[in-house]
Amino acid sequence: MDSQQSNDRSNADPIPAVSLPDQRLAAEQRRREFRYRFPRDKRQLGGKFTVAENSRRLLRYFYFERRLMQGLGAWTLSIPEFEVKLETGRHIFYHADAARMLRERLAEQEMRLPQIDDFRDAEIDGFIDELLMADSSVALLAGIHQVVGQTLATAYRHHIDDTDPVADAPTIRCLRRILVDYEPMLDWADAAIAAYVEGGLEEAPLAQWRWHLQRLLASIGGVTGADPRGTAPQPLRSQSEPFQRGTVPRRDSRFDTFKDTGDYDLADGQPRFPADSYESLRLRFIRTQRDEVDAIEAFGTFIWDIRFRDFQSEYDLARITWDEARHTEIGHRALLAAGYDPFELRNRLTGSTCRGPMEPAFAMAEINLFGEVGVLKTINNLIDTAADRNDELLRHIADFIRSDERTHVRKGRTILKVMTSLDSQALELRTRELFTECLVSLGAICKDMDLFTVSREDIEHLIGE
Repeated sequence: MDSQQSNDRSNADPIPAVSLPDQRLAAEQRRREFRYRFPRDKRQLGGKFTVAENSRRLLRYFYFERRLMQGLGAWTLSIPEFEVKLETGRHIFYHADAARMLRERLAEQEMRLPQIDDFRDAEIDGFIDELLMADSSVALLAGIHQVVGQTLATAYRHHIDDTDPVADAPTIRCLRRILVDYEPMLDWADAAIAAYVEGGLEEAPLAQWRWHLQRLLASIGGVTGADPRGTAPQPLRSQSEPFQRGTVPRRDSRFDTFKDTGDYDLADGQPRFPADSYESLRLRFIRTQRDEVDAIEAFGTFIWDIRFRDFQSEYDLARITWDEARHTEIGHRALLAAGYDPFELRNRLTGSTCRGPMEPAFAMAEINLFGEVGVLKTINNLIDTAADRNDELLRHIADFIRSDERTHVRKGRTILKVMTSLDSQALELRTRELFTECLVSLGAICKDMDLFTVSREDIEHLIGE
C-alpha cells in the first residue's frame, strides 16, 4: 500500500454500526436485570505504538539489559568495597531477569529467540564500552544506575503510559515487574553514591563523568533510539584504550586478606578450636560462606567472558551470582550471630587469585567439579551434627545453602558445555594442572610436589569453596 492509499484510508468515513432495534433493546433489558455491579474497567483501546514499533523498542531495552548484566559482571573482581560487590552480584541478576522477561515478550510478538539473541547494536555497544571505562566503583555506579538505569526506568514508565493498555497488556505487566526490582536498586545506588561523597570523595569529577555519559547516551537517541540526537562528547576514553576486565581480586581496607594458603588456622597464626572438632568445622563453614565473595567475582566474570555465546547460560550464571551474593551475606550475618566481628576473620583470596586470569572453562570447572561438589560431600553430615547439637544457626543456614549448591552443580554442567568442548576427564585433568601451577606460585603447596598428583580433595580444601 502506498502512502496515498494509506492517507485515503485514514481519512475515510467511519463504518457505521448496524444494530437491530429489537436485539439492542433486549440487550439493554438484560443488562438492567443483571444483579452484579462489578468495578468498571477504565482502560480504553488506543496507544502510540504498532506491534513493529513496540518490538523495536523492547529489543533495544532487552539489549541494554543484557549488556548491563555483562558489564557489571566484568567489574566484579575490580570492586573493592564489600557492600558494593554484594549489591552488584544482586543487580547482575536483576538486569538478567529484566532481559529474560523482555526476551519472552519479544518472542510473543513474532520474533524468534535466535533472532532476539543475535541482535547487536553498534551504538549501544560503543556506549557500554565507554561506560565500563569508569575509573572507580562509584563512577561505575553513577554510569550504570544514575545514567542508564534511571533513563531505562523512565522509558519503561513512559512506555506503560503510551502503549495500548488493552491490546498490549502483557508488555505493561512485563515492564511493571521489571520496575519492582529497579526501584530499590536505583534507591540503593543513590544512597551508596551519597555515602562515597559524604565519606570525602570529590563530587565534581563524578558529576563530569555523569554528564559525559548522559551526552553520549543522547547522541544515540537515548535508550529508545527515538529521542532527538545530540553531538557525542569528545574525547572518549574507550577510543584510546579498549576496556579490559580486571584479573586481580580487590578488597576494601576493612579486610585482612591472605592468598598463600587455604588453611584458615595457618593464616590466623593459631587454631581457634581443636582440629577436626565440630566447633572448628562449624567456624570454617561459616567463614567459607563469607568468603564466597570470591564466587561473586568468579561467576560475574564468567558472564563477561562468555558473552553472547548463549543467553540461557548467561542468565543461569547471573542467577548463580546472585545466589553467591546471598551466601556471602549469610556468612557475614552468621559470623555476627556467632559473636564475631566479621572483619576480624581474615579473608581468603586464593580462589579468585587463581581464577581471575584463567580461561573461563577451567575456572568454572574448579568451582563446579571441585568446589560445589566438595560442599555437597560434607554438608549433610554437618547439618545432621548441627541438629544433634541443637545448633539452630548452622542448621538453618546450611539447609538453604545445600539447596542452592545442588542447583548450581546441575546448572553448571550445562554451562560448561557452552564454555568448552573438552570431555569431563580432560577438563578435570587440565583444571587440576592449572590450579596446581597457581597454588605453587602462591606458595600454598610445595614447589617440589608432582604437578600432576594434586587431588580433587586437595583443591577442594586449598581453594575452599
